[in-house]
Amino acid sequence: MERWRDAARAAGATDPAGVERAGARLLAGWREPHRHYHTVTHLRAVLDVVDAYAGSARRPDLVRLAAWCHDAVYDPRAGGDANERASAELAGELLTAAGLPAAAVTGVRRLVLLTAGHAVGPDDPDGALLCDADLAVLAAPPADYDRYAAAVRREYAHVPDPAFRAGRAAVLANLLALPALYRLPEPHARWESPARANLTRELATLR
Repeated sequence: MERWRDAARAAGATDPAGVERAGARLLAGWREPHRHYHTVTHLRAVLDVVDAYAGSARRPDLVRLAAWCHDAVYDPRAGGDANERASAELAGELLTAAGLPAAAVTGVRRLVLLTAGHAVGPDDPDGALLCDADLAVLAAPPADYDRYAAAVRREYAHVPDPAFRAGRAAVLANLLALPALYRLPEPHARWESPARANLTRELATLR
């Protein structure tokens, strides 16, 4: 919670009680029992990457808040970008109640929505940082990547195998079609090749 409080204060929150309520609500979401990958462990990993490359952002405080909010709503049965839109809506409610300035709330909502497709414009260092952090797991060593993929499969246990394979393959193909998975110079140099290798390997097993 201290990381949440620090980011909220840095972004201009004026209601300490609202900050506490928001943080508790977000943590409750990240701890929902149906989550296997989209858990507090993922949140912490994203925040660690944001912290490591915060110097690249214009508003690292907003990127940190967006990291907290980006999977706040996660329903594996929802389609399309429904989870991202619901997470952005929740972020707006919680941050407004915590007394953040309207411009900061709008900024966080925008960043959360970017995680639906991870398509970031060329002059958007804040969006680049959040999306690079969110996708960092793709560049994990193969054994860790396989554990990530297995955890995602458990979140979709309700989906029959043929349908899951088709849906997952489409997600991976869309990621591979991005001009770059990572936009910041150092993550791109370090992670682009191993991430593409992992995605290509998993896609081959699905097909």
